[in-house]
Amino acid sequence: MIKLNYAKYYDKVKACWLGKNIGGTMGTPYEGTKEYLDIKGFVTKKGEVLPNDDLDLQLIWLLALEHDGAKKINSALLGEYWLSYIVPYWNEYGIGKANMKRGLLPPLAGDYDNSWRDSNGAWIRTEIWACVTPGNAGATAKYAIEDAKVDHGVGEGTYAAAFVGAMQSAAFVISDIRKCINLGLAAIPEECRVAKSVKFVIDAYDKGMSAREMRDAVQEMNADIGDGWFEAPSNVAYVVLGLLVGAGDFKKSMIAAINCGDDTDCTGATVGATLGILNGMAGIPEDWREHLGDEIVTLSLNRASSARSLPTTCSALTDRVVRVAPGALFNNFEVNIDRNKSDVSITEGEEYIPSDVYDIEMYLVKRTKDKLDRIKPYTLEFEGFAYHAIITLPDGPKIKPNGELRIQVKFLNKYHDHDDAPYTLALNWITPDGLSVEGGEKSLLLTKWTSHSKNLLAETEVVVKAGDFVDAKNRIVLEVECDGRPTVLYCPITILG
Repeated sequence: MIKLNYAKYYDKVKACWLGKNIGGTMGTPYEGTKEYLDIKGFVTKKGEVLPNDDLDLQLIWLLALEHDGAKKINSALLGEYWLSYIVPYWNEYGIGKANMKRGLLPPLAGDYDNSWRDSNGAWIRTEIWACVTPGNAGATAKYAIEDAKVDHGVGEGTYAAAFVGAMQSAAFVISDIRKCINLGLAAIPEECRVAKSVKFVIDAYDKGMSAREMRDAVQEMNADIGDGWFEAPSNVAYVVLGLLVGAGDFKKSMIAAINCGDDTDCTGATVGATLGILNGMAGIPEDWREHLGDEIVTLSLNRASSARSLPTTCSALTDRVVRVAPGALFNNFEVNIDRNKSDVSITEGEEYIPSDVYDIEMYLVKRTKDKLDRIKPYTLEFEGFAYHAIITLPDGPKIKPNGELRIQVKFLNKYHDHDDAPYTLALNWITPDGLSVEGGEKSLLLTKWTSHSKNLLAETEVVVKAGDFVDAKNRIVLEVECDGRPTVLYCPITILG
């Protein structure tokens, strides 16, 4: 059991938000700069806090945690909060919102027709998940993935969120930033561009390359992504560059990251938040703390209704985040998996971090990677009592008159300890006029893992066929009944005409 002392934990959470605010304010004036910079610190007036969507969106996720609880957090729920409270239509934000308004659930909303899947919108808002699941990097990464699916689907932006979230969560219990970075890498596929960019910076730093040389090399190696700017692989690499070059020094780290240019408010803010968690308030220079103050200024939120009560200072934000953390720790994704409940608690007593904490964290993040590896583009997930339904549209969600598309369905047994019986699932497809579903199994047997039957999956594939006319928006529903159980699972799938 990892035991975090409440006072130390509170100090790290507050330093996280203050560091986030400092980095965002310092970096914002240079956002979009393509040249290598040579900044010295703030160019804003004392007491002037610049608004930053990096922090704005996390205030809404706090609202979701307070209103619905950690156990209900998934991409669909966060998508609903997004539509209610987050105003801008910038880049991936706009694509995700527009697709949700068309009826596409996340991660389809983030995948479909989205040229910004590899961009920066998700990894810049991971601190809320790290702060409510401190010291459980696997749980943090999974929350960050659910968050990122809304506007990035299964793109590099989602891998980046898993990396940063795991790294920041680990920083609550591991003081070696290199180990925290390694844990972030363990949470994402080795072949993804984010992982390759981060590993390049680590290797280049160890070989003695200068910050300028590393930045130029990263910029060149990722020039083919998007237009070469505002993309996750490069900017996450600049964060790691800053953390390595600064060697734990708050000022040196932040300046090194912002000097790389590009999405400077995001890189500066993430460096500041990560070092805030790692070193607490003592690690933030007093003169920079005084220059900025405690205020939070927002620019992208609908402040009507419940959002009127959102915190307006880093201190108030800290107070509310630490209140929801115990529930998130208890209800995280590891509960009841392999009988492994959350091994982190927050206590008023003495802090205890086991000597093998790095190995524990590595185990948890590798479980996250296994989950991430199962997710494909154009995939939806629905949760029943005893099983997960994973639905993939390999041809995408759009159909033409007299056309067809495939729907692949997998069921994953959640193997509850109190129920050893296999499950018999009956599948019924409910279709609108103009569409029909053909083929596939109507009944599936889903077994529990045993030494004789190690396959927890049951799967089938159907074909959707269209007639002469297709409506602009069509909803197919998969109805799943589990024999001997009263609860019916309904899986809505929107098909665009």
